[in-house]
Parts: sequence; C-alpha cells; structure tokens
Amino acid sequence: MTGHLKVRIRVTEPWDFERLAGSAELTGWTVDHADRDNEEWEVHLDHGFEHHERHVGRLLAGPRYVGEHLSRMFDAVTGFPVRLAYRQDGAWHYAFTGMIAQRHDDDDHQDETAQ
Repeated sequence: MTGHLKVRIRVTEPWDFERLAGSAELTGWTVDHADRDNEEWEVHLDHGFEHHERHVGRLLAGPRYVGEHLSRMFDAVTGFPVRLAYRQDGAWHYAFTGMIAQRHDDDDHQDETAQ
C-alpha cells in the first residue's frame, strides 16, 4: 500500500484568504502522487476551513500552468504553484491559487514547539 504524502499548502489568492479562513497555511495528505498519470491530487486537509458558509475538508490541487505536472513539487525549493478547487454540489470549483510543498515529519514537530 502506498504511504500518505504529507503536504503543506500556502494559499496566495484570494488575497484575503487568511482573514476568511484564519490561516493561509493548510496541511494535509494525499495518496494520488503514487500514480504518475494523475494530473491532479486530492488533498485531505488535517484541519479544514469555512468557505461560503460550508466546511471544506478536501482540496483538489492541479498545476497552475499548462504543461506542468505536480511531481515537479519534489524538485522545488520553496513550493510549486497550484490552482486549488473545493467540492460543492458534486463538482470541483476552482477558487484559490497557492504553493504546495512536501511536509516532512520534522515540520510537524516544529509546529508543535512553536506554539
């Protein structure tokens, strides 16, 4: 069985996302990275957020630019540009952009000690 890939997402658009959701930093995991043919990854958030009076617990991350592939995230230094969709009424709606990066176990420990 494929292990979960832990990710960190920093939402950059809309510009007031942090005010609306409480934080611009989201953490979660995906298993979609295991299949190289997946052009988009469904990310299950560790802690969701409210958007238009609905709870969002999953995001669909896709490359922001045509011709790119999410696997390039592993080569990026600070993150890889993505467009992000949330699920509503049985369909994905793209509403956000941001940067995605792999989250390592030591990141979890740093988050706990920083509080």
